[in-house]
Amino acid sequence: MSLRRYLTLALQGFVVLTVVSLLVGQYLGQPVLLSFVETGSMQPVLDPGDGFIAIPAPLAGPIAPGDVVTFDAQEIEGGGLTTHRVVEETDRGYVTQGDNNPFTDQNGGEPIVQDADVVAKALTFGGSVVVIPHLGTAVMWFQGLLEGFQTWLSVTLGVRALQGTQGLAYVLLGLSTAAYAVDWYLASPRGPDRERDRSREDGTSVAFVFGVLALVLMATATAAMVVPAGTQEYGVVSADFESEDPTIIERGTSTELEYVVPNAGVVPVHAYVTPASEGIRVDPERVYVGSREEGTTTLTLSAPDETGYYRMLVVEHRYLALLPASTIDALHRIHPWAPIVAIDALLGGGIYLLGLALVRGEPARLRNRDSRPKTPAYRRILRKLYRE
Repeated sequence: MSLRRYLTLALQGFVVLTVVSLLVGQYLGQPVLLSFVETGSMQPVLDPGDGFIAIPAPLAGPIAPGDVVTFDAQEIEGGGLTTHRVVEETDRGYVTQGDNNPFTDQNGGEPIVQDADVVAKALTFGGSVVVIPHLGTAVMWFQGLLEGFQTWLSVTLGVRALQGTQGLAYVLLGLSTAAYAVDWYLASPRGPDRERDRSREDGTSVAFVFGVLALVLMATATAAMVVPAGTQEYGVVSADFESEDPTIIERGTSTELEYVVPNAGVVPVHAYVTPASEGIRVDPERVYVGSREEGTTTLTLSAPDETGYYRMLVVEHRYLALLPASTIDALHRIHPWAPIVAIDALLGGGIYLLGLALVRGEPARLRNRDSRPKTPAYRRILRKLYRE
């Protein structure tokens, strides 16, 4: 394979990885490698539409004042992911503020940001955020185009499954297959370019095609594990009196709540529900949920001795039951994202290796013009029968 072909495939892979990471991040509500801002609250560091490299919070290390973080806001712009700078660290969490805003988010009514709220930290170099200009603008345009295409396909074909994250996987799979088919046809002797040199390797690499399929499968599996999981907040009032409301608790006492883990998928899952703040316990912390079933665990909320309103959080991590429970346990203890990486590697690596095994790792090649045509299969079979 020529150097030019390697460079072309590398560029294709980079574009696919960039687009998939950004689009999947948007659908998951969780930055995947790259993210961007949509407003001017972080000017002049980040203009509207500018992108940045988002390091997942579990990998980013400790958060300190001065860091630009993406967190799950409760009140800002109606709630959702917000990228602002940490300006102060307190005993109860972080105070955040947009560089272009005159007051902190907490002065505007946003609760104190806790570690469980932070989903990513912006990569910095030399103390400055690494900015990718206009990346978000291009992605939002492409996302709107893709959503419109998904809607058109759903209406035309009458298939609702083409909408949303799952539909995105189907669309990307179909587009990659169609692109490969077109490329194969144009490179074949039946195509319009009959006089091209066929003595060299040509056509789209089959390994690249199966690589794209593996990425799509991994993105779908990641969505199945990340979308239903996340942080659950309980607003608890520590009061001087008893109440029938389970979130109004007499100070110094506790109450129990049932936490339900639904599984709408056909693949069983292991769900890990762990405390993410003071005053809350979970027993048991790991729940196995079968196909299209529900599992439950018990939360114990304890009211502090000092009266007032408190945010109590639990974090749910969900993993497809494609690995032994002991293996998922061990990986989860190392890092909450470790089982996701292992399961994605199992699925993506499996389909990639299967594809290479089926085609013996060879790219789609055309026969050399001067090579002798192969004997048809039926003739070889007849010859063998006559010899016997």
